[in-house]
Amino acid sequence: MIPSAAGALHVGSGDAVLCDWDTVCMGQPEWDLVTVEVHCRRFGHGQEHYQAFADAYGWDVTRWSGYRTLAAIRELQMITTNARKVPDAPRSLEEIKRRVEGIRHRDEHMLWKIL
Repeated sequence: MIPSAAGALHVGSGDAVLCDWDTVCMGQPEWDLVTVEVHCRRFGHGQEHYQAFADAYGWDVTRWSGYRTLAAIRELQMITTNARKVPDAPRSLEEIKRRVEGIRHRDEHMLWKIL
């Protein structure tokens, strides 16, 4: 495929493929697995939904000794990523403040609204 000037659009053999490589990396699977767990817990998908995923995957990241640290890093990243978008989405500021308060009070089960 030959990259086009459109950035995320790659054209080859008459077909177009949309790609977004902004956050591609190689690393340990724990980062992806903890992201699934955080999303299930914070956005209300429920423990049953997460457990079904962990069972199908064959490993529960919450049983790993580094889980709590990695989950805290992921949650902080989810807050700061949205915080920098406030100038373009000012209504998200209240949710960001609420999330920070939840982190300060160590409320690991506070549901978050999707921004």
